[in-house]
Amino acid sequence: MPQNDLTSVTPAQNADNAASPRPRKVPRIIVLGGGSVGLYSARRLRKKLGKREAAIVVVDPRPYMTYAPFLPEAAAGSIDARDVVAPHRRALKGVDVLQGKVVEIDHAGRNITIHPEEGDDYSVSYDHLIVGLGSVSRTLPIPGLAENAIGFKNVEEAIAVRNHVINRMDVASSTWDQDLRKRMLTFAFIGGGFAGMEAIAEIEDMARYATRNYPTINPEDLRFVMIEGSGRILPEVSEPMGLYALEELKKRGIEFHLNTFLSSCVDGHVVTSTGVEFDTDTIVWTAGVKANPVLKENSDLPVDKLGRVIVLPTLQVADEDGNVIPDAWAAGDCAAVPDLLNPGKFCPPNAQHAIREATRLADNLVAVLRSDEPVEYKHKSVGTVASLGLYKGVAELFGIFKLKGFLAWAMHRSYHVMAMPTGNRKIRIAIGWMGQFLMGRELVSLGSLHDPRAEFRQASVPPKAAGEPVKQEAVSSAAEAESGGAEAKSSTAAPAEAAGTDAGHGPAKKATKKASTKA
Repeated sequence: MPQNDLTSVTPAQNADNAASPRPRKVPRIIVLGGGSVGLYSARRLRKKLGKREAAIVVVDPRPYMTYAPFLPEAAAGSIDARDVVAPHRRALKGVDVLQGKVVEIDHAGRNITIHPEEGDDYSVSYDHLIVGLGSVSRTLPIPGLAENAIGFKNVEEAIAVRNHVINRMDVASSTWDQDLRKRMLTFAFIGGGFAGMEAIAEIEDMARYATRNYPTINPEDLRFVMIEGSGRILPEVSEPMGLYALEELKKRGIEFHLNTFLSSCVDGHVVTSTGVEFDTDTIVWTAGVKANPVLKENSDLPVDKLGRVIVLPTLQVADEDGNVIPDAWAAGDCAAVPDLLNPGKFCPPNAQHAIREATRLADNLVAVLRSDEPVEYKHKSVGTVASLGLYKGVAELFGIFKLKGFLAWAMHRSYHVMAMPTGNRKIRIAIGWMGQFLMGRELVSLGSLHDPRAEFRQASVPPKAAGEPVKQEAVSSAAEAESGGAEAKSSTAAPAEAAGTDAGHGPAKKATKKASTKA
């Protein structure tokens, strides 16, 4: 770890037998997770604490933070995929970054175990712990789900969905089989919350726009289906606004099945609890999230029934009786943060709360280090905004102002671009929007990016049998071309000579006579 040579890193398998590390002169703060909580808390801590006051280390399997509210627009091609992420090594100046997956938390021993992408697991000790591991997709044991569906939780999945949808349109445009064509142009989304509704609205908008490039596909040929287990969509907004969004999307031809559950999707054949059945090549799962499972399975931190870390309003980890666990903090999707403005409830797992919780957590940790009292997290939501495609959206601000259509869409973009970390990304996103406005969407399927070696594998020659030598010859491309030209000439001449001999030996005799005269 580059920040200082006081860091003790021990191979996990030898941790029990390793010598005790020498005492650190600077306390180490380990931040688990490089998402909204991890990135913002680490940046805040580095701003308030000098390098002689604390060493800060962020651990995450990815080298960047994904700004989740922009995933639907990235999937629709409105924003470049690279612009919805904040690279850790650029955004976290003065902070050490370890790329790896946290597989065990031993807070009693002030130790975590990291599984890197390459190499053996290793352990890192710490003095203070911040848990911001976020959430993962909450799936169910539905037949065919794992084999056929794709999530919508990170930028890789969002771009894969976009490439897949455009690819299905590419293939369907050249397909004569009507049943196969119908299957390719049917797109199913499971889950009608913010993530699901923004995803289906943005991608449907993109796909309808794309049909202008396909003479054989009409907008009416596309079928978008939303399956939602509850009786309404967008539970995060008021019921009237949810109904408005529902009616607007129905006008665009999106098919809704409310109070309906996915029962099976084996081989892409969707069966619902209400008896609806259809075939599709595209199933996008957005039906909720759950706290990172390592907290419940391999951690000694107290968690609730949902696997979230139990915390006080000060964001300090506490046991079920409310006793503070020293030197441990948590926030975001993986923490059960009490909502003081709505007693008995918890703060919703969204970016608005995660970013503010991260700031309060960092300030409280600094206060404790300086022997001050931590402050309780309390935030009144400024409202909710949701995009329903290009120039369309819904928004509720301060519980009073209700915006629809273009104004709501503009509010959505303005709010989230301001929340995006680093000025570099803000500028890039704004430039991307301007480019799209002037030149339209960029509709190209780059599905081969997901398996770039596929074509090379197909072109590869099968390996020789065991023990059989492989003959290799080094030939330059110029020599190969020249050789090819000579072979072409000789192959042309040979049949001519053969033909001359068979036809009475005329040309052959002339050639022989000339040769003898020269001799």
